[in-house]
Amino acid sequence: MSSTIDAETRAHEVRLVDQLGAEMEEVGAWLQPHFRRREAHAAAVEYVRALLGRAQRKNAWGLSEDAGHGTPYAFQHLLLRAKWDADLVRDDVLEYARRSLGEGGVLAVDETGFLKKGDKSVGVARQYTGTAGKIENAQVGVFLSYATPRGHALVDRELYLPEAWTQDVARREAGGIPEDVDFESKPALVQGMLQRALASGLKPAWVVAVSVKVVVA
Repeated sequence: MSSTIDAETRAHEVRLVDQLGAEMEEVGAWLQPHFRRREAHAAAVEYVRALLGRAQRKNAWGLSEDAGHGTPYAFQHLLLRAKWDADLVRDDVLEYARRSLGEGGVLAVDETGFLKKGDKSVGVARQYTGTAGKIENAQVGVFLSYATPRGHALVDRELYLPEAWTQDVARREAGGIPEDVDFESKPALVQGMLQRALASGLKPAWVVAVSVKVVVA
């Protein structure tokens, strides 16, 4: 009996791998128009594949190692210097999710903190983060996901910038923050993301969210 179960499990895993491979081909195809250079497009597809992999550290070094690269330079170039519009990709991700998951789902809002040791990462500050359950030195992002019985997908994101960051000209310049980006509360960031999702034509049945804290030490 156990050998039969093992064979069925392996067969199921093979089907999942084949399905994922076909899906990655589709993802690579719709990403292609967003990149002028073939190298950047190839790096983007590899990056997405690595994010879905088993890397313990989801940073440029960890993902590069998981992808079989000896250095993180290709992924660093993709994220820092390559010419592509992250917001246009975001819009296509929402359309991809709607097409794959269907209408009538749930839009879910939540925030996530990323613990940091230094003060150079854009938006980092002593602030409350659910990741630690207390005030810590961290970046905080607000995220929007879409879920139906077919699955779920992250469809939008905004980095929360504490007022101290938006009022500090030197830090803004060092962090590459555009001049037209001003302070917005987390509820305001959420409202903007929901407006984009609904303006795209998405018709969710529900919008759900958790309460968030806006506390800066």
